[in-house]
Amino acid sequence: MYLGIYMKFLILKTNDPYRNLAIEEYLFTHCDDDIFMLWQNEPCIVIGKNQNAYAEINAQFVRENNIKLVRRITGGGAVYHDLGNVNYTFIGEKAEQGIDFAYFTQPIVLALASLGVKVSLTGRNDLVAETGEKISGNAQHSSGKRVLHHGTLLFSSDLDVLSCALKVDEEKIKSKAIKSARSRVTNISQLIEADMTVSDFIAVLSDFLIRTYSPDIIDAPSGAEVDNLYAKYSSDEWLYPVGSYLSGYTVTKKKRYPFGTVELCLTMESSRIKKAKIFGDFFGIRPTEELEKMLENADITRLTELLSSLNLGEYIHGMTCEDFITLVNY
Repeated sequence: MYLGIYMKFLILKTNDPYRNLAIEEYLFTHCDDDIFMLWQNEPCIVIGKNQNAYAEINAQFVRENNIKLVRRITGGGAVYHDLGNVNYTFIGEKAEQGIDFAYFTQPIVLALASLGVKVSLTGRNDLVAETGEKISGNAQHSSGKRVLHHGTLLFSSDLDVLSCALKVDEEKIKSKAIKSARSRVTNISQLIEADMTVSDFIAVLSDFLIRTYSPDIIDAPSGAEVDNLYAKYSSDEWLYPVGSYLSGYTVTKKKRYPFGTVELCLTMESSRIKKAKIFGDFFGIRPTEELEKMLENADITRLTELLSSLNLGEYIHGMTCEDFITLVNY
């Protein structure tokens, strides 16, 4: 389908989350071949492109435990990484529908099945075991004809630290009819009978990929461009963009949908929007900054006219213009 016979494969040797995301983005923008990558991060929280950092982390716990904050280029929600978690990345040709989690998670589903672990894609972007617990979250980013898909694989993560580090939206918990973030997840190591380390698990995934796709093994790229991306990912400007502080926004509208949470922070002057910021754990294939710019100086009584020519779902996957206007007037 999309992943072709010219696949390249690499396992990153660094556990620096900023370096790993820099390498990932470099491969996405500079390599025309299909890529599969395995990597691990030291303890960190990785938030989605459109999320407000302050709303997603327990800042005191994160600071006291030296847990890094990282922002990725994909949408979706916040996840916790440590060395008991294995991350994977597919880079390949974009699906016609723009977002396709089923295809890019299928090799992982098959690899886990080879270990006797049956999982399925559930909801928007989770891989869930037969026990009903989540073992993987996934996200995507696309540009032109290329798509970057990456996901987590909880193998032997410290789930107590995970539950303390993340500040999970109560509405999200209620929508899934569960008591806490901790009760949602489990480790793959608890689902297999074999005595296996995380290194053994990485070897199993690697062997499965090599047998299935016969990829070319490559080394991680380096150089000035990767260093520049590293500087971006580790900068306060990227981690805490203007708007994350919510200063200057006088109106907040927030609602959870089947496709994710959308939060609008607006500065209003009578019926006119002077400034807008959009947060959430939704997915999209166009940057929300474009939509925010369109909303500047817009009259909320004429939003239908403004948005009617847009495919709003390109910015917030699953949302219609009617949904958006209703939220503004919520």
